[in-house]
Amino acid sequence: MSEAAVLRLIVSLVFIVFLILAAAWLTRRAGWLRSSAQASLKVLGSQSLGARAYVALVQVDDARLVLGVTPNNISLLHTLPPAATPDPSSEPAAEEPSNFASVLRKIASRKTAVRTAALQGTAKGR
Repeated sequence: MSEAAVLRLIVSLVFIVFLILAAAWLTRRAGWLRSSAQASLKVLGSQSLGARAYVALVQVDDARLVLGVTPNNISLLHTLPPAATPDPSSEPAAEEPSNFASVLRKIASRKTAVRTAALQGTAKGR
């Protein structure tokens, strides 16, 4: 092999190693690789507070954490209980119609029932 062929081989190998490292950096940076250890960590939401500060709601296993995040610090602001998951076997409560007339009628019937019970209670006391 001549010197030119050896130089070409070395440059080709360095270029391939560079491509592998660049691809690894890109997949890690883009988040295409997810380790199974992070399966229990999930960001539920975040709210920006300024240029580089925000509050994040993070779920870790069975707890929800409210975190304050700045460029220099991450602070635990509050710990919330786990979110209640609805039980699919339980039946949903019967919903009342939500139009104004039915709500007004319901409130009026409650007031009438309370007033009637109060009047009957004072009549029995005599």
